[in-house]
Amino acid sequence: MSNADQEPPPPTAELSSPPAHDPYAALRDGNFRLFMSGSMLSLVGVVMQTFAVSWEIYDRTRSNMALAWVGLVQVAPVLLLFLPAGHLVDRFDRKRILMLGLGLVSASSLGLAVNSAIGGDVRWSYLSLFLVGCARAFMQPSRSALLPQIVPRNIFSNAVTWNSGGFQLAMIAGPSLGGVLIAWLRSATVVYAFNSVMALVCCLLVWRIRSRQFVPSTDPPSLGALAAGLSFVWRTKVILGAITLDMFAVLLGGATALLPVYAKEILFADPARLGWLRAAPGIGAVSMMWLLAHRPPLERAGRALLWSVAGFGIATIVFGLSRNFALSMVMLFALGAFDMISVVVRHTLVQLLTPDAMRGRVSAVNGMFIGISNELGEFESCSVAALFNRESDRGFGPTVSVVSGGIGTLLVVATVALAWPQVRRYGRLDGSPPAS
Repeated sequence: MSNADQEPPPPTAELSSPPAHDPYAALRDGNFRLFMSGSMLSLVGVVMQTFAVSWEIYDRTRSNMALAWVGLVQVAPVLLLFLPAGHLVDRFDRKRILMLGLGLVSASSLGLAVNSAIGGDVRWSYLSLFLVGCARAFMQPSRSALLPQIVPRNIFSNAVTWNSGGFQLAMIAGPSLGGVLIAWLRSATVVYAFNSVMALVCCLLVWRIRSRQFVPSTDPPSLGALAAGLSFVWRTKVILGAITLDMFAVLLGGATALLPVYAKEILFADPARLGWLRAAPGIGAVSMMWLLAHRPPLERAGRALLWSVAGFGIATIVFGLSRNFALSMVMLFALGAFDMISVVVRHTLVQLLTPDAMRGRVSAVNGMFIGISNELGEFESCSVAALFNRESDRGFGPTVSVVSGGIGTLLVVATVALAWPQVRRYGRLDGSPPAS
């Protein structure tokens, strides 16, 4: 029989049509809905509390240095505890650690409420904030490491997308709600009490989650075990490149830290327009979240990460040079959109490429570097603006700061692309072979 007379082979799985993408796949999972709802409620309370603490302490002390301590006492515990916190998250029940952290946040916020109500010494408020920082050191890696135990691998990037969008919504809603309550009551006490209740509600929702078992670490407590997360990140160049890109983009691209100066000295915008400028990155991020959720996982995630951070840098430069309110709004919208792509890719890569027994330690390293870059980024942007300040041109210093930060971001993208080619070669975000 000739080849022409032979029947064609039956279609294989590779030739069959891939299943249609479900943009709401993660939201159909009841455990993920509990996880995301709890995270959003908790974050709204935390953001409201952060706003209220700054307002109250400055209102009571009229001291810029007193405000500086607010950030320091919350960041210091994260720097001190991220190694042991990650190790504990890998050895013990992640859900229970998250619940204990939420309990500590609730108690600390209640302490803030009591001290505010009685007009106590602000040093007691700093102690409460220090305890919140301690809780944050354990909650961040436990929450990140818990998510892969809740949703299947094939919809993990979809879950990260929706969860990141929820984060952005909370960041938009928190300051607004906090400001309304303080303006209405002229007191921060209710805001602290609200955060205490939200932490308990989140704790209850986490308790109801049914998570799969994970493989705990068997490494005995030692310096090597504590530093294993750092070592793994250093060896895994894709994760190292993703963290480096995001960290330096936040560190150098600090346009949002200078928004009050831009509004007053450069764009001549009133407080209402300043509010729109602050909201624009969040609106851009939520819009991009919606787009990412409604499309299949990125086919070339490494290139998408590099291009998104490059886009972030270009948008930063254009915003820095802009003297037009509408153009500035568009660039801030773009900043948020590009940042959302970067966040989704980084969070997905960090969790999918990390062994289950090390997710706590690697998540702690990731959270520590990104958290520090947020704090240092604001300091860097404001310091450069102050260094180049001109009394004759109040917009010169901020422009130099923002534009140089954008240029620096582009240089970091080029460096990562050349130094770690594994990043630009990384394929489909969910780890499956690309569609033919």
